[in-house]
Amino acid sequence: MKEVLKEVKKLDITTRELVSGIVSGNYHSVFKGQGIEFSEIREYMTGDDVRNIDWNVTARMNKPFVKEFIEERDLRVYFLMDFSGSFNFGNMVSKNRKAALLVASLMFSATRNNDSVGVFFASDRVEKYVSARKGKKHAMSVLKEMLEFEAENKGTNLNEAIYNVAGILKRKSLVFILSDFVSEDFGRALRILRGRHDVVAIKISDDREKEIVDVGLIELEDEETGEQILVDTADAGFRERYEGIVLEHDEELKRMFRKSGVDMIEISTDGDFSKELNAFFVRRMRRFR
Repeated sequence: MKEVLKEVKKLDITTRELVSGIVSGNYHSVFKGQGIEFSEIREYMTGDDVRNIDWNVTARMNKPFVKEFIEERDLRVYFLMDFSGSFNFGNMVSKNRKAALLVASLMFSATRNNDSVGVFFASDRVEKYVSARKGKKHAMSVLKEMLEFEAENKGTNLNEAIYNVAGILKRKSLVFILSDFVSEDFGRALRILRGRHDVVAIKISDDREKEIVDVGLIELEDEETGEQILVDTADAGFRERYEGIVLEHDEELKRMFRKSGVDMIEISTDGDFSKELNAFFVRRMRRFR
């Protein structure tokens, strides 16, 4: 337990600078709350939107007054976290460790904006669900559960997991899906979820998965099924076919996300992810202007 708490604290410290940058930058503007609420009536000033003029008050006071509104944040942010066997893979850093850093960054950003955060832990289905609540104490508790969690199954079924999430979430929310997306087709479930919620897919991959190095005969094991096969990496044709399959899978994913209206962020286990996050925020800002 002490080691888990130390790890949670380390996530807080590690992501603090990035969170500060996200919050002072684009997070608040990109992820809107549920609407606006009336705040007060005040005298018109140059530059105010004339559509907000309160004509009744203006007529009584014989000078223009405008209605002022404030944004209702009350945004619920959920993270669907992949805990399948393939997500344990990584060279220097595992995919699930990189995902934990990302979740911590976005979760603390949401908390600093007074948003509620919750999480789904998934393998071939949603195995655990923590409902959204506000406050850093709750966020730290969620991260603790994330670091302690061990999936019952190693397999992946994003279609089933996303259906589960769509069935649980009744109120419009922001849903981040963190996975390597090594799963059978989940396009229909994704479109159903996107029909009601704002969905962002974060694909985390390791560069060693994209190509096979020539090291002769090696035995490969599927992390999820335990199946083992012997392959000859010296075979140039085999390496070329493998790279072609990986590239085709990536292109299919991108097409599916575009068709579903889901934003996609690609993150590598190597290096810093702040550049990719910032680029994502810039793209969203441009689209909403």
